[in-house]
Amino acid sequence: MTIRRATRIELPQVLAFVQELAEYENLGQEVEASLESMDHWLFVEQKAVVLFCCEDGLPVGFALYFYNYSTWEGRCGLYIEDLFIQRPFRGKGYGKALIEHVASLAVKEGCARVEWVCLDWNTMSIDFYKRLGAVAMDGWSTYRLSGEALKSLAHK
Repeated sequence: MTIRRATRIELPQVLAFVQELAEYENLGQEVEASLESMDHWLFVEQKAVVLFCCEDGLPVGFALYFYNYSTWEGRCGLYIEDLFIQRPFRGKGYGKALIEHVASLAVKEGCARVEWVCLDWNTMSIDFYKRLGAVAMDGWSTYRLSGEALKSLAHK
């Protein structure tokens, strides 16, 4: 098993993983990402990083993270937007290896924390995260402005 950064020419694989993750979460119809948009944000603007977890050199899963900032801690953190391992490779330590890798980057860079969200129904993942020592942020709700609501608010 190896973990490495995805390259620009591997964007089709990144997008395929994103689509597989969305299908797993029963949200496949909501994926709007394109190769062009991913190239812009991941490689031109460099706003996020994609890590591949590989078996025999072939990607079997990925994590996508970016930096956030905690005003309370006064330091950056890393936010994992996506973590996905293809079904035949689950339960073999790939997901744990990706999170360990991101955690080691956070510690090395002096970050305060690593965060992510998980769908409430995904008990297998929730149990996995708890075994790693992650704590659910009970009492906090995620809010999102997107689509027409975002555009409408931006024009006021």
